[in-house]
Amino acid sequence: MNDFPFSTQHYIIEKMKPIHLSAVLAIEKKSFPQPWSFSLFISEFSNRLATYLVLRIKRKVIGYIGYWNLFEEAHITTFAIHPDYRRQGYGKILIQYALNLILNQGCHEVFLEVRVSNFPAQNLYHSLGFSPIGIRKKYYNDGEDAIIMKKIIAKEN
Repeated sequence: MNDFPFSTQHYIIEKMKPIHLSAVLAIEKKSFPQPWSFSLFISEFSNRLATYLVLRIKRKVIGYIGYWNLFEEAHITTFAIHPDYRRQGYGKILIQYALNLILNQGCHEVFLEVRVSNFPAQNLYHSLGFSPIGIRKKYYNDGEDAIIMKKIIAKEN
């Protein structure tokens, strides 16, 4: 599972590289009111705690996910699927792949924040076993609160 890229006949998941950033930034702008900047993604490439992956169909980046491995826990920092490819299972595939990597890296708890108004994302996270554990008041720059969600992961016997 740690081999990159991971591919099927239909899609490829691989480590994010600078060459992917124009597509990633375009998805960011379509997905978030305050998108991450080019320089923020570039700085994350040198963060030894960070892993960033892209999901491609042929040569087109249609989604990405990033997380920090913080020893026994991981924190999903960003995740998005291009609007044209949402509700087709790609988000679930990408998150499940990342969760397997996280587990193989020795983490057993995964955290993320999601906007209180983002019901589609909350539903996706619930379907993957994440549960709300708290609220971060005025977490986003526009003042919106975030729901903190957590998932405990373990190897299946």
